[in-house]
Amino acid sequence: MSLEPTLSWYLALAPEIALAILLVAIQVYSRTLPSDQQRKVGLMTAWGAFIVLLLTLGLWYFAGEPSNELNDNLGATLIWGGMIRHDLITLVFRVIFLAALTTTSLISLDVKRLQKVEYYALLIMATMGFSLMGASADLIMLYIGLEMASISSYVLAGFAKNEDRSPEAGMKYFVYGAFATGLMLYGMSLVYGLTGQTNLYVIGQMVLGVPAPIDVANNPTMVADIQNINAVLLIAAAMIIVGFGFKISAVPFHFWTPDVYEGSPTPFTAFVSTASKAAGFAVFMRVFTSGMLNFHPDRIGQQGQGSDWWFMLVSMCIITMTVGNFAAIYQRNIKRMLAYSSVAQAGYAMIGLVTLTPDGSGATMFYLLMYVFTNVAAFGVIIVISNVSKSEQMEDFYGLNKRSPYLALVMLFALLSLGGIPPTAGFLGKFFIFKAAVEAGYWWLALIGILNAFVALYYYLNVVKYMYLYDSEQEDVAIPVSRGAWVGLGLSTALVIILGVYAGPAFEWTRQAATAFFALVGVSG
Repeated sequence: MSLEPTLSWYLALAPEIALAILLVAIQVYSRTLPSDQQRKVGLMTAWGAFIVLLLTLGLWYFAGEPSNELNDNLGATLIWGGMIRHDLITLVFRVIFLAALTTTSLISLDVKRLQKVEYYALLIMATMGFSLMGASADLIMLYIGLEMASISSYVLAGFAKNEDRSPEAGMKYFVYGAFATGLMLYGMSLVYGLTGQTNLYVIGQMVLGVPAPIDVANNPTMVADIQNINAVLLIAAAMIIVGFGFKISAVPFHFWTPDVYEGSPTPFTAFVSTASKAAGFAVFMRVFTSGMLNFHPDRIGQQGQGSDWWFMLVSMCIITMTVGNFAAIYQRNIKRMLAYSSVAQAGYAMIGLVTLTPDGSGATMFYLLMYVFTNVAAFGVIIVISNVSKSEQMEDFYGLNKRSPYLALVMLFALLSLGGIPPTAGFLGKFFIFKAAVEAGYWWLALIGILNAFVALYYYLNVVKYMYLYDSEQEDVAIPVSRGAWVGLGLSTALVIILGVYAGPAFEWTRQAATAFFALVGVSG
């Protein structure tokens, strides 16, 4: 691996560089606007994020950055001294983060308390952090990206400082997040203490290769040393998992989710429920397939090599789905209901990861991509309605079809997608994940996922019932929707439908990324 920077190295960071330029540009632009026209900063952010998204896809499609050719040279994708991994998985997750930033900026335009340049600057900073997390191949870069995203997110959660719930949400997010991050950092320090390395793949090679060169059967001292190393790795891995579990809202690290989702400004709730979750899954995928935690897909079933980790992840997956769905049934605040729904969605996405196949990982990435548009559509409708009702209770959706048929239709498609009903993207997202589980031989895991999806239909269809079958006391009260909000809602809904009826190219793209990734880390698929 060459240490001399090349043009390819700079192109690999082009999205982050462009976001940094956008960050400076919106602050300069904001200073030229009068205080009553700060809404234009949000438009500039949305347009800027969309242009960066086109730039990212253009570099891949026209310049071949990153390459979509399979090769066995791991160093070809490790750049900037091994800190960054430039591969198709990085590209897929960058697209997810930039799509979340674009749509979130659009649905934020008409929220008065968010018409400030600081809000959009923090959104961009968080996106840069998530992008670096998704591209990181080194513990130091991973931590830098995590802190960039986390600190921005803590401030955004408490951004509506004049409301009681928002500062409380920000403080809870900060306290829980700082605790989870601290444990993860300590786990990383233990790994560094054992290996003297910070690169994920160098550590993975060292950890997986410890017993190989020596006949440990006739060397009791080496047996004891390896057992001690494995014990410390077990502790370190458990601490690292706390940080990842917190990011994706997996049980039992989900306690922050309902309170933070309910109290945070609704556009940020849409952003954190999609981008933050995707970033957590990106790092989860990289760490657990690197071999760093003595866990490697090719070693599943071998004594003491990965089986315990696999059963732990499967258990977490099943419990996360089940707890999230059953807790959502009893919620009367729609943001809390979607918070527990988000917990359950993390469980579905984990099914793809625990299959440890390219199809499974590709299905998880497709699921996260479609989840961005689905959740933004749902939370966008909540924003528009709460601007009128000043609350986010289920009762606010009574008779929505009579008050605003188009808003009701957007919410209907979002809920059907979350529930996995055709012809929406959520149906094919779940289908690809369950299909990957069955093909990997885990039909029972797919069955548990399907049963959980039926449970989820109860509370999703309840909201549909409120919108179409109930009457509202505020039937004559108009629900104004700005052009920017309509663009965000219309774009999200259109993509939910398009990915529900023509998902082939998108799924093949994510599957191709997973296949290349598994080949490069030396995992047979």
